[in-house]
Amino acid sequence: MSTQTQTNNVYSMYKQNVQKYFENISKITPQYFQSVTELQDECIKTCEKTINASVAVQQEFAKKAGFTTEIPDAAKTAIVDTNKQIVQASTLNSQLAKTAIDTTVQNIKAFSTNIDAFTELNKNIVQLWTNPFTQKN
Repeated sequence: MSTQTQTNNVYSMYKQNVQKYFENISKITPQYFQSVTELQDECIKTCEKTINASVAVQQEFAKKAGFTTEIPDAAKTAIVDTNKQIVQASTLNSQLAKTAIDTTVQNIKAFSTNIDAFTELNKNIVQLWTNPFTQKN
């Protein structure tokens, strides 16, 4: 088959363009994920900094205004326990999300592994469908 024929063949053109597309995606995906990770890190740092600044201003105001900032032991225990539960829930949520993502990756890999078998099956079906219509020499 000549190069000219390949370029004019719809399937060859399709394969070439799909290959170029996925080569490009493979190049830019790591950069994208790096950018998203940096954005997430910056958002977390900024959120923490904002909360700490807000607490510092409130603390300064309470000190200058002469407000008492002591809390009862029961309230302190409730706050610490609630925070522990929030941290545990966040950790569990992260683990569940990771498990779901890992499972999805495994399912995609299994599908990918079976693509050749699906393709062969479909080729056989096409052959069976087209046999009655093909001319025999």
